[in-house]
Amino acid sequence: MPATRQPYHVVEVGQFDRGAIEHLFAEADRMRALPVRSRPLQDRLLATIFYEPSTRTRLSFESAMHRLGGGVLSTENAREFSSAIKGESVEDTVRIVAGYADAIVLRHHEQGAAHRAAAVSPVPILNAGDGPGEHPTQAVLDLYTIGHELGRIDGLRVALVGDLRFGRTARSLARLFRLTTGTELVFVSPPAVPMGDDVRAELDAAGVNYRDEIDLATVLPEVDVVYQTRIQRERFATRDEYDASRGVYVIDRTAMDRLNPDAIVLHPLPRVDEISPEVDSDPRAAYFRQAHNGVFVRMALLSTVIPEDA
Repeated sequence: MPATRQPYHVVEVGQFDRGAIEHLFAEADRMRALPVRSRPLQDRLLATIFYEPSTRTRLSFESAMHRLGGGVLSTENAREFSSAIKGESVEDTVRIVAGYADAIVLRHHEQGAAHRAAAVSPVPILNAGDGPGEHPTQAVLDLYTIGHELGRIDGLRVALVGDLRFGRTARSLARLFRLTTGTELVFVSPPAVPMGDDVRAELDAAGVNYRDEIDLATVLPEVDVVYQTRIQRERFATRDEYDASRGVYVIDRTAMDRLNPDAIVLHPLPRVDEISPEVDSDPRAAYFRQAHNGVFVRMALLSTVIPEDA
């Protein structure tokens, strides 16, 4: 990623190559050991604009900016408590906020909103999720966590479980695996929410092997990573459609007994009922460590896209 006066936006995983990912991983490792008094982004401001609810993504970005010495301007529910309620477009909002901050983290309910924002913004846009589209910074921290936990990101068999149709985190992570070698993805989802054809086409073009499985129990002993996701009620048109898909795949103690002893379980969180709390004490349950890694990865992203001498 070049440090340049032109804004470097982070809007989709397709913009990353292997070198960029390895650079970010090295930067995230460096951020773990960054001295508390180090303030490389002192006097810089980050704006976080969230049209959809968030806990981990918003707070980890804000924590990252504070740890780098910068400040934060935030609107947590911009869909209701900003000029959006008056009909202001995301483009106009970004044009205005770009005059107040050195970078903008944007979460929006419409797929493609991050691209629209980046097209008009004079400061970096970091996509924090655009509807059922992508969540690139989550995918980077997910892959970083896999490497940090298992010591490698190549030669892995990974089960993506749950809502693969609307789940932007699973979609983005699947796309990011195109940068790895020897990877096999196993798609485990209810019939109503399979992995999309667009993602499958990208994996085909990159030569990434994948297959669909219905029975999670048969998959657990053979995978290195289980990436569990919730069934997203907010993405379904009716409650009946949601109820037909929820609760199909649950990671509980019985499931953990079947899991490879050297494997890990990840989840982008929040969870509802798809991972039992009894699993939390298992050392293979890596999802809280995964969430913590979000701070270091987002520190790395911010230090990359915001020049220290801006």
